[in-house]
Parts: sequence; C-alpha cells; structure tokens
Amino acid sequence: MRRTVLAALCLAAAATTGLTGCLPGQNKADSKPSMSAESGNDSGNESGKTSEKTEPFAGLSGGEIADRAVKATTDASSLRMTGDIADDESGGTIRIDMALNKKGECAGTLGMGGEGKAELIKTGDTVYMKYDEAFLRAQSEGESASDTDAAVALLAGKWTKMKATGQDAKDIAGFCDLDTVLGDTEDTGSDASRGKTTTVDGEPAIVLHEKDGKDRYRLYVATEGEPYLLRVDNSAGSDQGSVTFGDYDEPVPAQKPSGEILDLDALGG
Repeated sequence: MRRTVLAALCLAAAATTGLTGCLPGQNKADSKPSMSAESGNDSGNESGKTSEKTEPFAGLSGGEIADRAVKATTDASSLRMTGDIADDESGGTIRIDMALNKKGECAGTLGMGGEGKAELIKTGDTVYMKYDEAFLRAQSEGESASDTDAAVALLAGKWTKMKATGQDAKDIAGFCDLDTVLGDTEDTGSDASRGKTTTVDGEPAIVLHEKDGKDRYRLYVATEGEPYLLRVDNSAGSDQGSVTFGDYDEPVPAQKPSGEILDLDALGG
C-alpha cells in the first residue's frame, strides 16, 4: 500500500528514533522542544476569518496541496524540527528540537520521557554530544549503581566527541542529513482532504486531513510564500505526536563546541 503523505512525513520526523545510540553502546534518547502551535493556534483561527481574502490554493484538491508541500519541504536546504514523537521501542515519547541541513550538519537537543536532555552537534565528520545527569541516569537503567555513578562522573555536563563513521555515532550522523530524514516522503500519492485556514506560530496555513489505518493526521501547509509544511499532528493510532517545521533555508548553527572535549573514541580504545 502506498504510504499517505502525512504518514510519510510523520515517519520522516520519527527518524529521530534512530538517535537511540546516544550513549556509547546504549539505546535511548531525550530533547526539549519549543512548540507553541497546537490547540491555541488552530482552535480560534480555524474559521472563516479569511472569507474576504482570496481562497488559498484555489482550485486545488487536498492531495494536490499536499504534493506541493512535500516538494517545497524536501527541496529546502535546511529546516528545524520541534516536537514530540512516539517511540515504539520504549513506549515513551521522544522530544526534539533540532536544526539540520543537506550537508549532514545538525544542532539541537533531544530527550525521552522528560528525563533530562542531551545536546547534539554534528559538523564535518564529528558528532559532539553533551548529556545532563538526569539523562545519563535514565539511560543507564539496568546498570549497576556504581557503573551509573561512574558514567555520570565522567560525562555529565561535558562535551564529548565521536567520529561520525563510528559504530556508536553512525545512526546519529544519518539523522543529521536532511535528505536521509525526508527520504521516504517522495511520490506519496496523497488523498488528503482540505480543511479550514488557521495559523501556526503566526504563519497563515491551511489544514489538510488524512487517514492511514487507525492513524488520523493533520497537515498544516503555509499559504503565503512557499507552501512549506509547518506542522504535522497525529491524534489517533499508535504513533501519536506533533512536530513543527520551521527556519527553512536558514543556516544551521553547527559549530565545534569551545573548551575541553572528551574523546569517546579514544576512551573506547
């Protein structure tokens, strides 16, 4: 079955679950986004307020609008993803606030279940990460108290680095490439239906609705300028979550951290 456009975009965002190798030899993640859209933005504005203006995307079906949004989004050289994504492996929620581009660079934060966060930067062939204590302790579940305390003493609050091609970093490095993250969104054959107009973080948008099995998606597409994807919501099914997209074609602040950096590859021998 051909994947719907909304499912494809949500699954692209869910590629963040590939960040489960955040700790050397371990399998989980966490982030802190800055979303402000959701109910406050569309409940009041998804109305006939634009009746005096030209109808956005006049004459186009929901599927045709979705196709334009996919093209504009995948053609962008960079973007920022912010939101909450269900993680099937842990049963929890991954929170992410990450800017990434087609050069394979990224910068932002991630976390799981509200238990601390990790900062991530990838530039060149190096992945830099900094973990707080809460994140380290949460990701060390099942380890002995002494091993957990040792990891906290070694890593908490300190920048670390790994080669992007190394076993522990390659999944993270793959996520930092925008082409890889959005690679499954092409030729989706959407049958989305048109909804009302609204705003997302102050930007005018149109809402599209689509179903994929038990999942119920809402896609918010910009109605001014490029028809960029602004937000995807999944309000039903197993992968509920919401992701906001923005800062299209903006520079990604992926710079090597200053100060002392712990070389995890060297520690691993």
